[in-house]
Amino acid sequence: MTKSMTEGKPLPLILRFAVPLLIGNLLQQTYNIIDAAIVGRILGADALAGVGASSSVQFLVLGFCIGVCCGFGIPIAKSFGAKDYDKMRSDIFHGMVLSGIFAVVLTVLCALLCPQILHLLSTPEDIYKNAYQYLFIIFLGIPFNLLYNLMAGIFRSVGDSRTPFMFLAFSTVLNIGMDLFFIMVLGLGCAGAAAATVMAQAVSGVLCYIYMRKKMPVLRLKRQDCRLDGGTVKLMLAMGLPMGLQYSITAIGSMVMQSANNGLGSVYVSGFTAGMRIKQFAMCPFDALATGVSVFCSQNLGAGKIERIKTGIKQGTAIGIFYGAFAGIVLIFFGRTLSLLFISGENVAILDASAKYLRCMGYFYWSLGILNVCRMCTQGLGFSGRVVAAGGLEMVARCVVSLCFVPLFGFTAICFADQTAWLSACAYIVPTCLHCIKLCEKRLQGN
Repeated sequence: MTKSMTEGKPLPLILRFAVPLLIGNLLQQTYNIIDAAIVGRILGADALAGVGASSSVQFLVLGFCIGVCCGFGIPIAKSFGAKDYDKMRSDIFHGMVLSGIFAVVLTVLCALLCPQILHLLSTPEDIYKNAYQYLFIIFLGIPFNLLYNLMAGIFRSVGDSRTPFMFLAFSTVLNIGMDLFFIMVLGLGCAGAAAATVMAQAVSGVLCYIYMRKKMPVLRLKRQDCRLDGGTVKLMLAMGLPMGLQYSITAIGSMVMQSANNGLGSVYVSGFTAGMRIKQFAMCPFDALATGVSVFCSQNLGAGKIERIKTGIKQGTAIGIFYGAFAGIVLIFFGRTLSLLFISGENVAILDASAKYLRCMGYFYWSLGILNVCRMCTQGLGFSGRVVAAGGLEMVARCVVSLCFVPLFGFTAICFADQTAWLSACAYIVPTCLHCIKLCEKRLQGN
């Protein structure tokens, strides 16, 4: 199931790798949409607001987990591209150990601080109970989130994007079934929605690990692979921590933005939550494409093929811009119709808020094609630390809009906060990515 991306035409390789990722992401977001629809339609608008009131802090914590696991995958992909399989398995072992440490620390801290986090987000009192139940259970599931993302990152590093997709598809169906059972049959409300998410992710992560042990001998750890090495620990942390921090720093801006929006009342919280679900669904192709280009770059860096890296980045960025323009048109003209998936027609004010958020976003959606591909490529080349600055720019942009302009322009400012962050980050990451390619080229020439 492994696949080297160091030979053959770059774009077909990237797209073939990205398609299973895309389908998996769409399935995951389909679940998120169904989850929100079940909560909003069955439990009501206040429950939907409760689930969405903490979405930014979920992105901060779970995004850190995803980023760390993606970072751990970079040395693995580079070793695989260089055909150094002993080093690759050592990297896998170190990734597992470090992920276990992160799981314990993050779960304990987040569970203990859950009430303070919700108060920091200015969560309205009428939705606080639902928000707390949902967020606390999601925090308890952090170890399973890390397990799945680490396993998926390992598979993708060796060119296999289909295996994690298959298990994700299974867990998505399982998730929806448990969602309906916990909410409609057992009447567990928002807590049931969170429990279904955690349990399904646990199943997916465990199945991925079993499959790796049973079916992929090249990834199966041997006794000699399971030895901690200080140099490898430093390398894995140097790749993983900056990527995790990049997600988290970006999320801090989203938290400030969420807090500002929560202060506008539950109508705008519900409208924002519905719009965010649609936005996340539309972002799936960006994530799949960028991950494909990143793995392509990492493997070819290990193989010393810099020209292939340049071609892959150019073609990946072009595809990203094209898709972004298309998706933007859909959000502009059909945002209100899509919002009806979560909000009943009589909630006119909430529908108006969601449609406005999506319409304003659609005008700048193309910029995500540039940002995601260039950012992930910079990470894939091993310059994770430089990507943190892009996350910092996004954070500053969202904070400035939320703190300075929301008091003046209300929800209209919220509708333009993301776009301001994207364009600010693009202005930095594009020249940075080009510079990193030149640095890699010089290093290879020096060798």
